[in-house]
Amino acid sequence: MALLGEISLPGDKSISHRALMFTALSDGLSRLENLNPGADVATTQLALINCGIPIEEKHGVVYVQGGGLRPFKQPVHAIECGNSGTTSRLMMGLLAAHPVHVQFTGDHSLSKRPMDRVFRPLQQMGANIFAHERKYLPVMLSGRDLWALDYQLPYASAQVKSAILLAGLHAKGETTVKSPAFSRDHTEQMLKAMGARIKVKGREVTVHKLTKPLKPIDFVIPGDFSAAAFFIAAALLVPDSDLILRGVGINPTRIGFLKAVQEMGGKITIANKAKHHGEAVADLRIRTSRLKGIQIYPEQVANLIDELPLIALLATQAEGETVVVGAEELRVKESDRIEAIVTNLSAWGAKIFERPDGFHVEGPTPLLGGVVKTYDDHRIAMTLGIAGLISKLPAVLDNPACVDISYPGFFDELRGLLN
Repeated sequence: MALLGEISLPGDKSISHRALMFTALSDGLSRLENLNPGADVATTQLALINCGIPIEEKHGVVYVQGGGLRPFKQPVHAIECGNSGTTSRLMMGLLAAHPVHVQFTGDHSLSKRPMDRVFRPLQQMGANIFAHERKYLPVMLSGRDLWALDYQLPYASAQVKSAILLAGLHAKGETTVKSPAFSRDHTEQMLKAMGARIKVKGREVTVHKLTKPLKPIDFVIPGDFSAAAFFIAAALLVPDSDLILRGVGINPTRIGFLKAVQEMGGKITIANKAKHHGEAVADLRIRTSRLKGIQIYPEQVANLIDELPLIALLATQAEGETVVVGAEELRVKESDRIEAIVTNLSAWGAKIFERPDGFHVEGPTPLLGGVVKTYDDHRIAMTLGIAGLISKLPAVLDNPACVDISYPGFFDELRGLLN
């Protein structure tokens, strides 16, 4: 059994969320191709429709009719964010300066994730926001005029940074966000491509109040690197694999996993590089590799936060010790991903040990396979699904449907590559 062939991946989830939101502020019709098909992005699309933005899909292409500087109408219903932290946090920033009164709600998992990290800086800008226990969903927001903010993030977070910048588009003055480390810059790249006045200087981003609508775009969303990471890991681990991934987004703030895997000894070739609306794309070729353990430091974490469970899996098959530190943010994702990955891989016989801010793994060790507790977390489910390709017994997921949040059809795609 090997992974052979080539595939194109669903659109990048982070870029898809932003493309829908930002085109609402344009003065024309935008065309979005390869939008991520997962439940999270659909949640953002429904939230925008609820706020009066015309969005329709024709033949797999999504069209957004922008409404200019003040496009949002009073929502008929609460904004139901489901499991999507991106929807809740970025929509708060997007709507904070608009004349709407809205409630944000979420599912059981999202309702346990902290929202104060976003709405506290928004409150400093003048936003009216009230939250359950001053921290969690449901959140009530009443839009009003905002003033600019000069804000130092306590930790690197693309979602918090983006929420503040979006609010800054309608705040009086210049809004600046400073970060202790680099994080995803899709917001900066897309706003710049659409005509916003935005300046990036190292880890400092400044945005000016919009004086005219953003420009509509015709955009093919790059393949999701976080989705690509699962196929990269699978091809590295399954013997005799040779896999090509077409049109993958390789934004420098997203490919920490790629660099880490190459440091582990992974055989990955990058070809056909191009740029679209500021976003770099390329084809990746991955072949089975003999891996070695590495150290992941805090300054690396922000750019591979979603892929750290995969690092844990790869480390179980790598020679030597792998240590991840500075990743406490993993504990407040869709699940406590440190606990989730350590619990599952330990049950399968891996020598993996939990730390307050990460984990360390001693490898290589054979994996037993069997039952997987997904914690209803798509990335945990997908990671252990990959692990099942090399384990003694197949993986049996307690909730395989949770992968639909980001990648409907993931397991069918994976099976189609096995020869």
